Amino acid sequence: MKATLVLGGARSGKSSFAQTAAETQAREHGGRLVMIVTAQAFDDEMAARIAQHREDRGDVWRTMEAPHDLPSALAALSADDVAVVDCLTLWLSNLMLADKDVTMAADSLIGVLARVPCPLWLVSNEVGLGIVPENALARRFRDEAGRLNQRLAQTVDRVIFVAAGLPLTLKG
Repeated sequence: MKATLVLGGARSGKSSFAQTAAETQAREHGGRLVMIVTAQAFDDEMAARIAQHREDRGDVWRTMEAPHDLPSALAALSADDVAVVDCLTLWLSNLMLADKDVTMAADSLIGVLARVPCPLWLVSNEVGLGIVPENALARRFRDEAGRLNQRLAQTVDRVIFVAAGLPLTLKG
């Protein structure tokens, strides 16, 4: 496995860090850049964010959309790719809003990681550093995200926490 989990808060710089690291890796060792996105445009603001991210990445990145079936997207990667998944917490919220079995989806994700044939950067929000959310859905999301991040951290080769744009290696 060649997977790295990149954790951080909102606007911490985690996505930029993962993207830059993947670009460097592809440049140094060869490889096609693949961005696996999980966002869905439920409103105009999110559609604008998605468009801006796509424009910022430019044409060197091939984009795969995987708002629900992330394991299949990962299984479709080749040894010639360098991939970033952005982001796991959006994927998790998509699953929860679609009333999917989050545990089964996480099991499937963990199961496919060992078979991914290329370097992989997994971006996820660390949502457990703030106050306890007021409503049950938000508390469930925080708990599910924490469990997913813990499982991934145990599975991947490397874990990096990003705060204020600065990476801190936690594992690997």
